[in-house]
Amino acid sequence: MNRRDIGIGVIIAILWGLNFIAIKLGLENMPPLLLATIRFVVVCLPAVFFLPPPPVAWRWLLALGLTINVGQFAFLFMGMKLGMPAGLSSLVHQSQAFFTLVIAILLIGEDWHWNHLVGLIIAIGGMVIVGLQQGSSMTAAGFCFTLAAAASWGVGNVIMRRATQGVPSFSMLSLVVWAGAVAILPLALLSLYIEGFAAWQTAWHSVNWVTVISVIYLGYFSSLGGYGLWGRLLSRYPAAMVSPFALLVPVVGISSAALFLGETFSLWQMVGAMMVMTGLVVHVFGRRLEKKVEKV
Repeated sequence: MNRRDIGIGVIIAILWGLNFIAIKLGLENMPPLLLATIRFVVVCLPAVFFLPPPPVAWRWLLALGLTINVGQFAFLFMGMKLGMPAGLSSLVHQSQAFFTLVIAILLIGEDWHWNHLVGLIIAIGGMVIVGLQQGSSMTAAGFCFTLAAAASWGVGNVIMRRATQGVPSFSMLSLVVWAGAVAILPLALLSLYIEGFAAWQTAWHSVNWVTVISVIYLGYFSSLGGYGLWGRLLSRYPAAMVSPFALLVPVVGISSAALFLGETFSLWQMVGAMMVMTGLVVHVFGRRLEKKVEKV
């Protein structure tokens, strides 16, 4: 991978890490499900009129929209609204890698190796430690909703693998936009049912420049920019070479939350966070290290 593409990988991590700051700020004046709805409206308009539908079956596109978009972001936004800090959200959210592995093994018989199991055990231990540190900085409900968001993302990842098997290469951006279009109506209906029209009216009168910037960032920078660049890297390099950049997302998320939002973490939360990150590293790099040791 050349220096330019390494730089793109770092930019993606920064865009996705700061995504949690934007969510937290957007939730100050807007209910979570409405914010998620508007995010996908921004993602899809006007892009849906210029990008052709991806060459996947509509049933898979609907399934993707309902899991990777509706499920993931409804749970994530609600979790952060209910007291999950932005920094820890960026960390717990990355547990999607393990949900993806377990679901893929159970549903499509995907192979697994020792590093996946060891990484999973270490990360689960870290998640348990983080989850037990409830108090003023984190709520149990917020933690559980964020974990559910990661699980929804994991289900969506497996569906994406199944949907794109045997399909000629296509623009990842078109998949992001069209799967986002699927999510708009379900999220809007959920918002009306759970949050109510009165919450929409209150949000309309409470909108300020911070809310507008947050929505623009979530739609154009995090979604279209981040996934567009991610798809570009995946089209040039193997997934094993690109995926490690995702490990930088919690690093950016935690550090930026401390810097911009003044979030602090207890000693045990940091211990749990380090265990989760260690589990992710073992999950991604374990077999490579094993092969290097064998050569020595």
